[in-house]
Amino acid sequence: MTPDERHIVDPIIERYLQDITPERDAVLFEMERHAAERDFPLVGPLVGRLLYLLSASISATRILELGSGFGYSAYWFAKATGDDARIICTDKSVENKTRAEAWLQRAGIAHKVTFEVGDALHILRRTPGEFDIIFNDIDKADYPKALMLSIPKLRKGGLFIADNALWKGRVVGAERDEATAAILTFNRRLYSMPELFSTIIPLRDGVSISMKR
Repeated sequence: MTPDERHIVDPIIERYLQDITPERDAVLFEMERHAAERDFPLVGPLVGRLLYLLSASISATRILELGSGFGYSAYWFAKATGDDARIICTDKSVENKTRAEAWLQRAGIAHKVTFEVGDALHILRRTPGEFDIIFNDIDKADYPKALMLSIPKLRKGGLFIADNALWKGRVVGAERDEATAAILTFNRRLYSMPELFSTIIPLRDGVSISMKR
């Protein structure tokens, strides 16, 4: 951990939350193990359950993910939604797409998911709205751009959700690399845009949630 990195949640509280979280099914367990073995960034079950709650609470049927990895967050969205739901995943890796499709097929939810390989922002630009939810988890330097491109494609009452909004605590550190500067700009815009009502939850690495007014 660098001097500008810090725990968002007290590790003891984090462990408690992990301990009381119900066991996941075999597919999620494999995804989590795969991520741990490769040090692959994952929102994990605490944020996963939040994504489930948010999508179920607004009866989401059309969801776009900007940066899907190998489908972990898509799993939670797909489990929370009905058979008419359509979830568009994006990632630059063909390998991640292949893994995601295999796991989602085993979970019985692959029919809800379309996985596109390529630059998430390019895919966002050419994909027509409106979406109930746009979930942002791409390169941090692109967060401000992702926000500005996403809001016109959200329905009124739709949610824009972003992971890493507190960026390992660097938002209050002295370091101002490109990624940190972009997250700081992104967070300021979340709260200053009149068309949004936003909050940031200090869960895991920080999750921002914005509702389009």
